[in-house]
Amino acid sequence: MKSSLREVHVTEAVGMVLAHDLTQVVPGRFKGPRFRKGHVIREEDFEALLSIGKEHIYVMELAAGELHENDAARRIARAVGGPRLTLTAPSEGKVQLVADGEGLLKVDATRVHAINEVEQAVLSTLKTDIPVKEGEVVAASRVIPLIYPVERIEQVERIAAGGKGPVLEVLPFRRLKVGVVTTGSEIYHGRIRDRFGPVIQEKLQSFGSTVMGQTLAGDDKGLIQSQIRAFVDRGADLVLVTGGMSVDPDDRTPGAIASLGAEVISYGTPMLPGSMLMIAYYREIPILGLPGCVIHDAYTSFDLFLPRILAGEKVKREDIVRLGYGGLHSC
Repeated sequence: MKSSLREVHVTEAVGMVLAHDLTQVVPGRFKGPRFRKGHVIREEDFEALLSIGKEHIYVMELAAGELHENDAARRIARAVGGPRLTLTAPSEGKVQLVADGEGLLKVDATRVHAINEVEQAVLSTLKTDIPVKEGEVVAASRVIPLIYPVERIEQVERIAAGGKGPVLEVLPFRRLKVGVVTTGSEIYHGRIRDRFGPVIQEKLQSFGSTVMGQTLAGDDKGLIQSQIRAFVDRGADLVLVTGGMSVDPDDRTPGAIASLGAEVISYGTPMLPGSMLMIAYYREIPILGLPGCVIHDAYTSFDLFLPRILAGEKVKREDIVRLGYGGLHSC
């Protein structure tokens, strides 16, 4: 037995249950459902229905093995949604997933693609590894037809359950104590004013982390190393070493970090701006060498990796290698 989806003229629909949301659009003022699924049609609704171009509407009764579009969208959203995500009520056949708080969005793109391979299933998401705010919509689900086979939803649910962890989740940002080691003899001797400090302070504060201190090391390799060690000994969760990242003879930062005995993940990234970024770990504490572009470019490789570090992730070599494709932001 199939569902009894029927098309009827609005004037013949009194007492019948509306099968789907009906959208009204008032240019520049409003777009949304004028009548929602489940509404019982009344004679006084005729004029409103006709004014939005609905002379005919669908009414239906579902058969076994079938779902209404709203219920199908709700089941997709439930299947993929993980920690710190809330589902909205269905609207016009769509369910949204909303971040419960600020954090790093993680999306398993492989399973998203697989779900969208299921006939007429739709899952649309933001990209993985981006910071999101509380209340931000990060994904939406729906199906194309009004009536959808349960077996396809079950296929979606199997795909969603088939990976490690949820398809989507929001990882909270940790509030880190950050040490800043500033290199450069011109700053050390007071010839110019340091410009890194205020920029770093602003970026960290926007995520709830704090600068525990900033020291000046000039271009002295030993001093750079001793100041990094001192911050780690004092309980720093992250150490940023600013400047000295080029190949000039006086730029000592990469060598100082490497000879600490740190695990160097990468010196250099295939992303512009920010190709001279260095990422290493010393006693499991991330140590980042920041290139000069962090001062004057709004978005660099530092801005890409900082949220991931704040969310507790360890950066891997493959994370850096993949930056080349789509990594040109300005040049």
